[in-house]
Amino acid sequence: MDDELLEVLTGAGVPATLFLNLRWITANPRVVERLAADPLFELANHGSRHLPMSVDGRSAYGIGGTRSAAEAVDEVWENHEALTSITGSPPRWFRSGTAHYDEVATKVAVALGEQPVGFTTNGDFGATASSDQVRAQLMAAPAGGIVIAHMNQPGSGTAAGVAAAVTDLRASGVDFVTLGAGGGTRV
Repeated sequence: MDDELLEVLTGAGVPATLFLNLRWITANPRVVERLAADPLFELANHGSRHLPMSVDGRSAYGIGGTRSAAEAVDEVWENHEALTSITGSPPRWFRSGTAHYDEVATKVAVALGEQPVGFTTNGDFGATASSDQVRAQLMAAPAGGIVIAHMNQPGSGTAAGVAAAVTDLRASGVDFVTLGAGGGTRV
């Protein structure tokens, strides 16, 4: 867990939709409880095993996807139940591992009551970007865009880059919202 990133968000009062996968939830139960209790954060479904969503095993970024409709259901539903138990209400949003979906898998997520979500800006390149790169990505994000960044890689450039960008974006009049409060970043 990148505690520095969480401190940046909470210290600046930046709301965020946090996509958590079941493996991470299981490994970090106290952190998840803390996140669920914080009104700044909306918790969303990032899959049970962090797999690309397909019905034929199609891979993305070298990660094999779900191989059938039944596996796609499991990828959404196991974590759906965990998040519902933790927060007291079902998650509204689903983003698969790698943000890859095929048409059938997308329909599976919708049928299970969750809206599949992608992103417009890759904020930290899978937590491999420097802080300057993260800041530049966030500064270049379009109005109303959804920025993806990773909170599970302490020591990456994400926290420092987000901190610098938040200060500059706020100064330019940008307001941050969760997906449930309107989606993405609005000017």
